[in-house]
Amino acid sequence: MTAHGRILENHMLVVRDGRIIDLLPEKFGAERYAAGLTIERPSHVVMPGMVNAHTHAAATLLRLWPNPSTALGPDVDISPPQRRYMGPEFVEDGVKIAVAEMLKSGITCFGDQYFYPDEVGRVAAQQGMRALIGMPVADFESPWAKTPSEYLRRALDVRDEYKGHPLISTAFAPLGVNSLSDDTLRRIATLAAELDAGVMMHLHASAAEIDVSMSRYLRRPIERLQGLGLLTPALNAVHMVELLASDIDLATQSGLAITLCPDTHLQSDVGLTGVSALLAAGLRLSLGTGNPCRNSLDLWPGVRLLASMKSAGSAMDAWQALAIATHGAAGALGLDSEIGTFEIGKWADLCCLDLDGPATQPLGDPLYQLVRGGGRDLVSDVWVAGRHLLSEGQFTQLDWPQVRAKAQTWATRLNQLE
Repeated sequence: MTAHGRILENHMLVVRDGRIIDLLPEKFGAERYAAGLTIERPSHVVMPGMVNAHTHAAATLLRLWPNPSTALGPDVDISPPQRRYMGPEFVEDGVKIAVAEMLKSGITCFGDQYFYPDEVGRVAAQQGMRALIGMPVADFESPWAKTPSEYLRRALDVRDEYKGHPLISTAFAPLGVNSLSDDTLRRIATLAAELDAGVMMHLHASAAEIDVSMSRYLRRPIERLQGLGLLTPALNAVHMVELLASDIDLATQSGLAITLCPDTHLQSDVGLTGVSALLAAGLRLSLGTGNPCRNSLDLWPGVRLLASMKSAGSAMDAWQALAIATHGAAGALGLDSEIGTFEIGKWADLCCLDLDGPATQPLGDPLYQLVRGGGRDLVSDVWVAGRHLLSEGQFTQLDWPQVRAKAQTWATRLNQLE
């Protein structure tokens, strides 16, 4: 993913201590290196692991909820009945399901926004998965904290806990732009600048969000964030589907990243109408899936949709769509210096896909066929920091039967709440 459309055939990727140390033709690699372990995948493509830049991973357990539109609510207050199951155990078991699903899809890193971020980080690290965990901040009481000051105190504690961790990084994750006071948002902006920390939040996700902002603050949400110092390259603005030309201009000037969640957009009144304008503006784009109550955590459908979009009269090609899901998403999480491309010194976060099956035969243009006909069913192997977490379709570390059994236990408990 370092040069447009470039495909290297019969090459060897050399990894030591979890990082890439060389990428060279196989015939030269065999002469230069005495490998402790060699893995051959002759009918496959190896590419940087995909990055899901926006998830609510623990909410996989709420897929059976009869009304998923109110079941998750990281942007809204959590009602008392829901607090009964929003604790660390719920987060642990939900994240394990999410990790399993993402590994099977070729995803090696995810950016998460949920309560108990310390638990999200613990589970991800335990399973060998890379994650950027969003530290929630809100002006309402939740299972995680009661006041903005408590949210921020706990956020800083989580940041300190994972500082320097090889797999887990952190960002501030304000919950709902309209539910946060100017004072709270200014405090987040100040801390983010002082600590050189990222910020991820939903922005311009619906017409209702904009209407409330205009009524309450007399400004559109993106204008309000600009005035409060949050419109910077460190901001990962999620969704961004309700847009005027002036909004796109502000986004372009600020250098922020935008995470598109195409499946979620298609379920809204707006759909994908604003995506073409974002593509045409040349903004920093990444890809996420959002709420797993409604969507899978698989990025391949989103990649396929992006490859079908029109930008300035021409279609985005397969390589560009894949770049948004790899290098682009890594950039939105502030991790593009560490992952997202095959470059010497970067972490060996890789996924491997088998091109020998019906969906990609007869094989001509691997990139085009991978995006148009590929998907998670082609994923055979996944490595994170050089650790082989999925080998020929089988988990090497995650205990799926145990995770599935816990999910069924939760299904019984949640059904009893009704």
